[in-house]
Amino acid sequence: MSGKEEKTRYSDEELQEFKEIILDKLQKAQKNLEMLDDDAFNKNSNDIKDTSAVYHTLDDDFTAEAENKEENARMAARQRKYIKDLEAALVRIENKTYGICRVTGKLIPKERLRLVPHATLSIEAKLQRDSK
Repeated sequence: MSGKEEKTRYSDEELQEFKEIILDKLQKAQKNLEMLDDDAFNKNSNDIKDTSAVYHTLDDDFTAEAENKEENARMAARQRKYIKDLEAALVRIENKTYGICRVTGKLIPKERLRLVPHATLSIEAKLQRDSK
């Protein structure tokens, strides 16, 4: 290792940069979840019940509405998990363990963390896991 020791954690300044990225993504994710929840509960829209004069194939309308609600529920569940993962990343920042691969123990490259700030695996570890 040519006399230079390998870095084992990100500096406080680097952690602050990641914290800002995560807080921004968290705010956007929470707004997105709020919109999905509003849509699921029809808070901001009219649904087919408000147009009772429409007699064309109501079965199709109800099927489409059910499929939309199912898709919204799936998207909301994914969004909740994403929010939970971002919040866990903030805890790792506070503990100064953020950016350390939980398999290899090495630092996850900054480029990966900027794209996937809640990552807990390096690409190397993720590829190993996915190939099993």
